[in-house]
Amino acid sequence: MGKQLSRIWKDRYVYLLILPGLLYFAIYKYLPMFGLAMAFQDYSPFLGFFDSPWVGFKHFKKMFEDKEALQVIINTLEISLYQILFAFPLPIILAIMINEVRVSFYKRFIQSMVYLPHFLSWVVVIGIFVIFLRNDGLINSFLATVLDIKPIRFLTDPGWFKLLIVIQVIWKESGWGTIIILAALAGVNPQLYEAAIIDGASRWKQILCITLPAIRHTIIILLILRLGTVMDTGFEQIFLMLNPYTMDVGNVLDTFVYFKGIRQGDISFATAVGLFKGLVGLILVVLANKMARKFGGGGI
Repeated sequence: MGKQLSRIWKDRYVYLLILPGLLYFAIYKYLPMFGLAMAFQDYSPFLGFFDSPWVGFKHFKKMFEDKEALQVIINTLEISLYQILFAFPLPIILAIMINEVRVSFYKRFIQSMVYLPHFLSWVVVIGIFVIFLRNDGLINSFLATVLDIKPIRFLTDPGWFKLLIVIQVIWKESGWGTIIILAALAGVNPQLYEAAIIDGASRWKQILCITLPAIRHTIIILLILRLGTVMDTGFEQIFLMLNPYTMDVGNVLDTFVYFKGIRQGDISFATAVGLFKGLVGLILVVLANKMARKFGGGGI
């Protein structure tokens, strides 16, 4: 025990650096977990945690019997599936393309340009899309004047909602997602490429046979982490895009919890939905991690 304390004191400045991060997780992630008890109560703010009646799994049963809740789960899974299929691979492709740029000035410039959207808030991003896509926006004005096409209801047509969500995620986050992949690419042994060039391998063959296998473990870890948030599509983006016309296809678990818990005051039911979302994410992470280890792909 004394040796451990002396080591901690010796590295006290390192622990001091990680203290803000530890406090963040303790205050905003672990401390609120005590409130999960409300999912098993008919919670009343006037009675508090200890005096509110316990009802067991009543709210979970209600969730699976509620048609609106089931539709919300389907909406969440669909949007997450689209993001995994289309938004997840793009940072990998983009990082490989950036890595192929040989002129360092252009490489840094491209990196800076694709990183920039990440630093914009969702309010700004949605505002930009609204300016372009509203009925009298830039795109509809172009379609009407140049192609003589009637305005398309991008923002109010339910058929466009999920596509726009995925496009926004791709535009905003793809550049930022390349950071980890580029770091992994920096660790690839250059001698492998030199040997491949001597053997007459083209750039495409080098990417397929050297680059992708070298970053396979990184991709698998990122995929496992992404599966853990499959029920988390992001509250702010969805909430800002929702309107009465797109509520049926756009209402997801995050916004559903807000509407039920904050606006309607059904705190216990909203807590049960949130707990269900977290449990599904945990199960998916564990299963994906076991599958990755089973097939020799590493894991977390």
